Amino acid sequence: MSSHDKIIIAIDGYSSSGKSTMARRLAAKIGYRYIDSGAMYRAVTLHALRLGLVTPATVDSDAIVKSLPGLRIDFSIRPDGSQITLLNGEPVEKEIRSLQVSECVSLVAAIAAVRRALVDMQRALGREKGIVMDGRDIGTAVFPDAELKLFVNASADKRAERRYKELTAKGETISYEEVLANVRKRDHIDETRSESPLRKAPDAILFDNSEISLDRQDAILFDLYQTTISRHNEAAY
Repeated sequence: MSSHDKIIIAIDGYSSSGKSTMARRLAAKIGYRYIDSGAMYRAVTLHALRLGLVTPATVDSDAIVKSLPGLRIDFSIRPDGSQITLLNGEPVEKEIRSLQVSECVSLVAAIAAVRRALVDMQRALGREKGIVMDGRDIGTAVFPDAELKLFVNASADKRAERRYKELTAKGETISYEEVLANVRKRDHIDETRSESPLRKAPDAILFDNSEISLDRQDAILFDLYQTTISRHNEAAY
């Protein structure tokens, strides 16, 4: 299949809205590459935390930007199709999903120079199309011409519940109230930052998955993909 027969699928939405699961499962079903753009911001945040450049209350933006040229973010794929994030060659998938990183990632992601650097990386990854990428600004800033755009949301309570179960399953000691506070804080930062704030692209399909099964979600997404790829191929030929 050539790049002319492929499309870019952009899935944006709030933290813990399930967009990564959605994107990963869709990519596996249609044979596309899945790219979790949020993992890239989390990797930069982990890097900044290790250097002591960010806390939940403070961020040394200049120092973080100066550290970027020596930073390399790559991905490898497990046999089940899930993604492993590599920071300068080190597998950090578990580390970047910690609450410590979650508490700081929105602060790092709000730095304009960080966003510009990662947007360039993300566009390079989508040059040949055939990708499903999720994040906060994929349909608005990274790939504004993506053939299929979705904007995912769920209630803050539902998102916090999902995140709490995920963290406790990994052995982290955390309260639901702490997770809910983090979700609300990240929402505020993501919505109000000056550089590429979180918002629904005008041509994106709004998808609320607060009360929907994964199987039903998969079926809806696959139907949307089939409709979009059919229109794309008809227009191309």
